[in-house]
Parts: sequence; structure tokens; C-alpha cells
Amino acid sequence: MANTGFVVNTHRLDPYKNFKFRLLWDGRAVLGVSKVGALKRTTEVVKHRSGGDNSFDHKSPGRTSYEPVMLERGITHDLEFERWANRVHTYQGDTSMDLVNYKKDLTLEVMNERGQVAIRYFMYRCWVSEFTAMPDLDANANAVAIENMKIEMEGFLRDEATAEPAEG
Repeated sequence: MANTGFVVNTHRLDPYKNFKFRLLWDGRAVLGVSKVGALKRTTEVVKHRSGGDNSFDHKSPGRTSYEPVMLERGITHDLEFERWANRVHTYQGDTSMDLVNYKKDLTLEVMNERGQVAIRYFMYRCWVSEFTAMPDLDANANAVAIENMKIEMEGFLRDEATAEPAEG
């Protein structure tokens, strides 16, 4: 039998869907998050040449950076997005910045169709660099009002202790 990438559910042929997920911060799920951007890291390439053999480049890893993640959710009366964004900057200015609590660790959970957690990532030392409190409003559109948040992070790790759930 061919390897399908699943150890526990060897009968499963398709990968997990991208619409079953939840985002947690402060130990609880964030309400209404409808979109989470990709988790991506990039390592710079350092090129160098050897003195006796300088006809081609040698390459080694340099600095690694973690790309920001965009979050979207429909506007509700839950103020958690705005409260967190305000820890970095508010209308009152620099003196109201929260230097202690503006960074959070987040958890992203991807679930199977049954709602069981299949994959978990920890996102470390996250903070809000952009916040859209109110989108463009258009009386002619047939759309939900969405608030956006751009999250900067210092790194992410997959939780290898999250085991593949039994689906049988």
C-alpha cells in the first residue's frame, strides 16, 4: 500500500481542509476569525567564494525572519482585537503604550472534518503592527464588515506532541 502521509488513518487519501481551524490567545478561542494568513519563514542566503576555487558560489544560511500573519474576522461587539491593538498604540499616544503586555503567544489549531485537532502550531511573541477597525463601507455591496489585524511574530513551532486523531 502506498504511503498517504497518515499513520493512524491509513485509509485517508486526502489532506486536511483549510477551512477548519481556530486561533487561541490567552488560553481561549478568538471569536469569529474567518481567515489566518500563511505561517512562513525565510532564511537569507549568504554567498561566499573560496580563494582557490572562486568560479562558483558557496551558499550557507544567514538570518531567518518570520513573515507577519494577517487575521480577519467579521465585526462583532467582542473588543479583543481592538484592545490588543491598543496595547501597542492608542489615540492617547506613547505614554499609554503597554510595554509589558503587548506581546502574546498564539496557538493555531487545524482540525479534521470531525472537529478534532489534527495539527497545532505555537506562534511566539506576537504583536499587532496593523489594525483595521472599520473597513470601507458600501451600501451597494453584499458583504460582511471585516476587521483586519497584521501580527508580527518572533517565530513559530509545530507541536509535535499533537497526535494524529483516530477518525475510524
